[in-house]
Amino acid sequence: MGKMCRSFLLFLLISLFVSFGFAKIRFTKIQSNDRPIIPFDEFWFTHNGRLELNVSQITLSDNNPNLNFNNVGFFLCTRNAWLHVLQQLADAEISCVLHSSLVKIVSNFKTLNGKSSFNSVLPVKNADRYTLLFANCLSQVKVSMTVRSAMYNLKGNQNHRDYLSSDETFLPKLYFLLSLVYFTLAGIWIYVLYKKRLTVLRIHFFMLIVVVLKALNLVSKAEDTLYIQQTGTAHGWDVPFYIFSSLKGIMLFTLIILIGTGWSLLKPYLQDKEKMVLTIVIPLQVVANIALVIFDETSPFSPYRVTWKSLFLLVDIICCCAMLLQIIWSIKNLREAAQTDGKAAVNLMKLTLFKQYFVMVICYIYSTLVAVYGLETITWGKYPWSSVLVGELATLVFYVFTGYKFKPQTYNPYFTIDDEEEEEEEEADDVEQLKLHDEEKIGQ
Repeated sequence: MGKMCRSFLLFLLISLFVSFGFAKIRFTKIQSNDRPIIPFDEFWFTHNGRLELNVSQITLSDNNPNLNFNNVGFFLCTRNAWLHVLQQLADAEISCVLHSSLVKIVSNFKTLNGKSSFNSVLPVKNADRYTLLFANCLSQVKVSMTVRSAMYNLKGNQNHRDYLSSDETFLPKLYFLLSLVYFTLAGIWIYVLYKKRLTVLRIHFFMLIVVVLKALNLVSKAEDTLYIQQTGTAHGWDVPFYIFSSLKGIMLFTLIILIGTGWSLLKPYLQDKEKMVLTIVIPLQVVANIALVIFDETSPFSPYRVTWKSLFLLVDIICCCAMLLQIIWSIKNLREAAQTDGKAAVNLMKLTLFKQYFVMVICYIYSTLVAVYGLETITWGKYPWSSVLVGELATLVFYVFTGYKFKPQTYNPYFTIDDEEEEEEEEADDVEQLKLHDEEKIGQ
């Protein structure tokens, strides 16, 4: 009972901490495992759901034919029902979860009859979110097997299979619509660059690349989820998604740091500290994207999934701290400049503009990192489209704000400040020349 409770707590922890990937056809290999409960996948069925289960290469560490194989098998259970099942075990009403009337038995090993494989199809008529689990109530008996699971809903008059949970069916359309928005933004930005071509800088082309990569990332994600919805597999669309996602992440963090340093806007070069920040952020983003790939391709209830998710979040936090570190350096430089060159007002204006942008950066980080995962936890993943929509809307607002703030124009706030500095320097030079001219006249 204690071991079963620990397995449930691990299952609950993973459920809270991670967002489940799209349900699809999954292949899982179990090797000499004696856990009493092994969770496999989670799916939100409609009133016309199906579970296909194909289990092969079944072996037990104990070949005793007198074992009670009714205590070993697969079942479906909702989270609420599982809490009641645990209470039944605690009250000694049942000795094995497979004996509870609150779970849906898919198949137990009693049906093997000496075989090492079986196939099962279970109709699900009650709409709810179910978890597919394996129970082994035989003490000290290890199980090895290969499991293929496919969960889907039948829809339409022709009963087409939909391999996405009922709460995820809207996601392909959502990703596609968002990709159209970003392609439209890219077109508008190209038009702005053409109209303002005399004042276009390298950073503006960098912004265009980031927007195009974001649009391509969303298109590949839309195709990825669409193929999963129709066939249960991504058909290779997960590869371009990971590629564009990685490139977009690296380029976006690089863009934010470059804008913060004033590269191309204020100066055509980077200082050593700024180069150091980039050399830290870019490799970390590569690591983060590798962790994201492994996270997405790992079984939802794998203990390693939490590790890779933690690594992904940790790397993102480090990258955010690197950007905040850049803010500290910039503030320090502006304060020192104000004390030495006497241009406190000008430098304070720079500092104000700098803070405006990075306050937006912090809001963007909070919305896409903290708010999204918080929303997933609060809703228990019941409405995955809501967290996706919140994150994508926050990203869209950030992109639009960045483009508006730093669009090519003659009197960009950054350039206005520089022009004022140049005018002050020119006035100072004129004063010096007048003084020299007067001194020469006096000397004559």
